[in-house]
Amino acid sequence: MRHGFLSFLTLVFSIFWLTVVPQTRKITLQEAILTAKRQSPDALNARHQFRASYWEFKTFRRQSLPMLSVNATVPDFERAINKYTLPDGSETFIRQSYANYIANMSIMQQIGVTGGSVFVRSGLQRLDNFADSTATSYLSTPINIGYVQPIFQFNPYRWDKKIEPLKYDQSKRIYLESVEQVCIQTVNYFFDLLQAQIEKDIANTNMANYDTLFKIAKGRFQLGKIAENDLLLLELNFLKAQTAVENADLDLENKLFRFKSYLRIKDTVSIELIPPTNIDFITINPQEAIGHAFINSSLSLDFDRRLLEAARDVNRAKLENRFDAELQAVFGLTQSAPDIPEVYRNPLDQEQISLGISIPILDWGLAKGRIKMAQSKEEIVKTSVEQDIIDFRQNIYLKVVQFNIQKNQLMIAAKADTVAQKTYDVTKARYLIGKINSILDLNNAQIEGDNARKSFFFTLQTYWRSYYEIRKMCLFDFYKKEKLTFDFKEIL
Repeated sequence: MRHGFLSFLTLVFSIFWLTVVPQTRKITLQEAILTAKRQSPDALNARHQFRASYWEFKTFRRQSLPMLSVNATVPDFERAINKYTLPDGSETFIRQSYANYIANMSIMQQIGVTGGSVFVRSGLQRLDNFADSTATSYLSTPINIGYVQPIFQFNPYRWDKKIEPLKYDQSKRIYLESVEQVCIQTVNYFFDLLQAQIEKDIANTNMANYDTLFKIAKGRFQLGKIAENDLLLLELNFLKAQTAVENADLDLENKLFRFKSYLRIKDTVSIELIPPTNIDFITINPQEAIGHAFINSSLSLDFDRRLLEAARDVNRAKLENRFDAELQAVFGLTQSAPDIPEVYRNPLDQEQISLGISIPILDWGLAKGRIKMAQSKEEIVKTSVEQDIIDFRQNIYLKVVQFNIQKNQLMIAAKADTVAQKTYDVTKARYLIGKINSILDLNNAQIEGDNARKSFFFTLQTYWRSYYEIRKMCLFDFYKKEKLTFDFKEIL
């Protein structure tokens, strides 16, 4: 009985603790990044965009597969008076009344290398002639094999075969870069909230300090040890500290809402961020980073794609609206009969070969103008790509150099924070024991201490943001020494 009673009290106390006592959820930077990668709006949008690119590429690949199609007309009925040519060449009008039924099945295969297409077709046609006591006849085409080959025409399939796989590979890298952009955005939201929490701690500490100093100053003023302006200045600082606390609370709520909204955290538990100060510093070789970037980044594929598309447009301008020809050849079997069994007996062969030619004689320089325009655009693209490559290389170099100096910057900022805090503590202690009477020295020490603390965390934010920016540009994890990859099956 006693054991059961103790268990009951433990359960009641646990429920009271969970429902009444506020809980705090501690989150590290890496935990925030993992959560954002999994469920942030930007991460979800990146997945949807990759899925669209994936299905676009799958659609392109399926265009090269054989296409099976069936088409039919059931029926084509007509009753009218039409012009008819007699055997002697004269013409007359006769009344016609018939129904025509047609069914065809075909398989077509596109040949991307040549731009031609081969097809196999089979069909059956029925004709009901109502003007002749409903006479019925059939026409069969058991098999037709044909080939159509454009000559001297622009072949989009040959260019798409080069460009579309490049675009799909680029979409994979864009997805990885989008994920790294999620990391960068998470770093910004994380440190925005962390700075807000620090601002609140500073505001609360300053208000408590100025409350104590103001109470001490009132006693000293009554003893005539300090001037009235010092007392008023301390009272003003205390009032400012109260205002700063209220502003810090409001800013903290705003930053907390933005942080939880981006990570899609729906619970109401208060959050405490753990500063990522435990860092294993690394040094990145700029040339190594540039090499990884040109191998892994989407921009390197974008350069190739833009050059290919410009060359394709020049090729199109040279071939379209110029000398043109098309060869078509068809071989098959056919037969007609009054009933279906007979229509497939002893089929007759049929052949068709045609060569169509189109030669523009006078176009007033239209084709030449299009070619020149396409060539000029190609030169513009080449120049733009060359400049983009230079800028890309320089941007990576500067990012890496900036990242490599962050270790020293952090050490300086940490030391400055320690020195400024110690200076304030010493100044405050000297003021409390009456060694110094100037409130301005205390104010300056407090301001320097606050700024040094905030500067340290700003430098810490710069370090992590720079690291993830380099990861995004190079798609390479410099801590693990491995290329960034993903399993697209998990996304689809």
